[in-house]
Amino acid sequence: MNVVTEQIDDSVRILYQDDYLVVMDKPPGLLVHRSPIDKRETEFAVQKLRDVVGRHVFPVHRLDRPTSGILVFAFDGQTASKMGQAMMAKQIEKQYTALVRGWLKGAGFIDYALRFKADKFADAHRVKPVAPQEATTEYSATAHYRLPFSVGRYSEARYTLVKLRPFTGRKHQLRRHLVHLRHPIIGDTTHGDGKQNKFAREELGFRHLALSCTCMTFTHPVTGEAISVSTQPHEDFLRLLADIKRFSVEINI
Repeated sequence: MNVVTEQIDDSVRILYQDDYLVVMDKPPGLLVHRSPIDKRETEFAVQKLRDVVGRHVFPVHRLDRPTSGILVFAFDGQTASKMGQAMMAKQIEKQYTALVRGWLKGAGFIDYALRFKADKFADAHRVKPVAPQEATTEYSATAHYRLPFSVGRYSEARYTLVKLRPFTGRKHQLRRHLVHLRHPIIGDTTHGDGKQNKFAREELGFRHLALSCTCMTFTHPVTGEAISVSTQPHEDFLRLLADIKRFSVEINI
């Protein structure tokens, strides 16, 4: 086993590598692979990682384009299939870090089925409607902030730093679950709060999605070893947290 934390270039940072798997820290804005979502895009995680390691790689899972963090690849199709089966069996634990609007208190469990959202390109062949799918997420608030700035109808900006653990993998699950709680993730231009996003861009200089996959734990599909890979939120996310640290507050849980 070879565990590494290596900065290769501005967009490829390898967190773990052995003979079967390689894990990169995906920056926000990078597509996992070529997609009709943006036909003009020329850079993809698969291609950039392949160029660095000098081998073909198979993505084990996906991260939305704006989401950063841990992205796992296999060096062969069989290993990728085993990892995929483990994910389907909920044997791989993932943890995300997010900054959300408002004060989300304590810890809890979200059990809220999500309707399937078809992609106009990838799912163009689907003709039958899909029933709402089971979706569950565990959350825990770790820090709260009060910024003395008016945003929209609110006299101040309140944020919560949250740890999220999804047990299912529905499209935009974490983003949609936090909206369900009325605590949208900062920077979410699809499901979030436009006024809060504008404030984050113009006043805080934050132009990304405040969501990163920061920890993943699994049993190695070949060696049987327990593997845990972790990283920090992306650079702009960390800068945002540093900027608002002086506004942190203790609240009653």
